[in-house]
Amino acid sequence: MDSATVLALAREQGFRTYALSLDYGQRHRAELQAARHVATALGAAQHEVIALDLSRFGGSALTDHTLAVPTAGAQPGIPLTYVPARNTVMLSLALSWAEALGAQHLFYGANAVDYSGYPDCRPEYVAAFERMANLATKAAVEGRPTQIHAPIIALSKADIIRTGLRLGVDFALTVSCYQADDAGRACGRCDACRIRAQGFIDAGVADCTRYQGAPGA
Repeated sequence: MDSATVLALAREQGFRTYALSLDYGQRHRAELQAARHVATALGAAQHEVIALDLSRFGGSALTDHTLAVPTAGAQPGIPLTYVPARNTVMLSLALSWAEALGAQHLFYGANAVDYSGYPDCRPEYVAAFERMANLATKAAVEGRPTQIHAPIIALSKADIIRTGLRLGVDFALTVSCYQADDAGRACGRCDACRIRAQGFIDAGVADCTRYQGAPGA
């Protein structure tokens, strides 16, 4: 949902877009097929899916099947669904591809309002990564710095939904659930499902999510 809206925002700003997904051993693999559909629907010039199996390290309920995905709602501390350094890995890969393409703009779907406690979705993290990128790349040293855009970082989920709908995003194509089945149907119980469902309620629009059962059941 967040990444689809960011892709649409980049397109609205006139950028030729390239979409990147990471097959990192996540249990909700349906999101990869969903990403392919979204990239096609929103006119990405290219969509790359890079396989890099972070499940070999574990440390997250999204990559270690011995750990249960939390369904009890918000809890203190960083959630068990945090994947160690995942977003840093993904942004680094995106930075590499961008430099190879000659692109100077990276769009990142981080959100600090509904971010569930993830440290790599904070504005200060985005700013720090941009500083690092402009120290680390040949392009930046030669006068072509990278700018990281995080256009939804301060939006509520309802505002993200409203923005996406304005830009023609079909949210029925998207998968947010941490334990979606192979058909992309949501569990309706995990944190991602709760935040998404509340977003539709707050936005005052019908929830287009396909559920395995009744939401919250």
